[in-house]
Amino acid sequence: MKRIVVLGGGISGYGSAILAKKEGFDVFLSDAGRIADRFKRKLEEWNVPYEEGGHSVERILAATEVIKSPGIPEKAPIVKALRERNIPIISEMEFACRYMGKSRTICITGSNGKTTTTSLIYKIMKDCGANVALGGNIGESFAYSVATGEYDWYVLELSSFQLDGMFEFKADVGVLMNITPDHLDRYDYSFEKYAASKMRITQNQHSLNYFVYSADDDIISQQIALHPEMRQRQLPFAAKTAIASAAGDGFYTENEFTVRVGNRELTIDCTRMKIKGLHNAYNAMAAALATLAAGVEEEQVAKSIYDFCPVEHRLEPAGEKDGVKWINDSKATNVDSVWYALESMTRPTVWIAGGTDKGNDYTPLKEFARRKVKALICMGVDNQKLVKEFSDIVPIIRDCNTFDEAMRAAAECAESGDTVLLSPACASFDLFKNYEQRGRMFKEWVADNILTAK
Repeated sequence: MKRIVVLGGGISGYGSAILAKKEGFDVFLSDAGRIADRFKRKLEEWNVPYEEGGHSVERILAATEVIKSPGIPEKAPIVKALRERNIPIISEMEFACRYMGKSRTICITGSNGKTTTTSLIYKIMKDCGANVALGGNIGESFAYSVATGEYDWYVLELSSFQLDGMFEFKADVGVLMNITPDHLDRYDYSFEKYAASKMRITQNQHSLNYFVYSADDDIISQQIALHPEMRQRQLPFAAKTAIASAAGDGFYTENEFTVRVGNRELTIDCTRMKIKGLHNAYNAMAAALATLAAGVEEEQVAKSIYDFCPVEHRLEPAGEKDGVKWINDSKATNVDSVWYALESMTRPTVWIAGGTDKGNDYTPLKEFARRKVKALICMGVDNQKLVKEFSDIVPIIRDCNTFDEAMRAAAECAESGDTVLLSPACASFDLFKNYEQRGRMFKEWVADNILTAK
């Protein structure tokens, strides 16, 4: 019997283990840390053997195949040991796609915008009555959905780490939002390796599949040029580049965009959208193209786009008092995300940034910072790089080592007519468990200390 070992007991791992159990494999799950109680209950319900707090190395090395959770880096000792034994390592996505039957997929990746775009695509598919599941980086585990349900469509948000473990997997509709520097610490600080990883969204696609991508992104264009073998139907979208494709395309101008797939066309008035800014016009164009390609009627696509509300932690209003707006953009964990956030600011901004730096180059932010940022609040264990990069650009810089200190500094610097923007440009792991916790704490602090303060 094939022996499957699952590394990691988070949402990706528990779902993979349950699917492996359902398919009759000898399965074992191992997590070096603690497994959440809700996942342990599921594993026990399915009689999946597991361990936490360390790895039984010999048992793991006896695997026929290993499903690795995306958060585990290649440099982890157990992964190195598996590589030395030439034991195949795949992702949850690769494993689950073997058992999804005739279901089809819409897969979204990119350095920025993928969560909003994925959520919008899922809403459009759900609203039109499709039998659809949401998975990947958001929603339920893809593998668990395959194990416990029967869906016609899966909408999957994919990180580069998940794509790295995918080999035979094929997206029926692949969406690539952009490629900007991110997670370079996982790619030997090589942007070329990271970009190649993102392009794996197109692997195995054929002439009946669709590839939706930003034609304004020079890196994507360069990557496409490196793959002359690509034969899928290409659906580019843009706001700056003159584009045309026989299969269809999308273009934004003057607060509206028009998308076309085949002989079907749709125009969206962006002033009617609840999600604002150029970055959200890109997101909506991509979602419209993907869902038209999936067969959704134009009127339904438009209705769902107009109804769609902002995603939590992405330029999310957290409240306003005494003329000061507070914005939670905790999901902005890289420079490009912050670029779009600062681009959308129309008032003097108190910018809260910092965390675990991922090899950031802050140069693209400096012009916006010079014109829009009145104060920079550096929030992190080590803020030396941020302070150095912006010391001659932003008039006020406060170096804060704790969350509460940073929030109080932001409140002191803000006055009527200002916006306080949490848009960190960094990972959250120095002070927080993840960006969600950071965003929730921000909103709670604003509610408790600003909105309800006497």
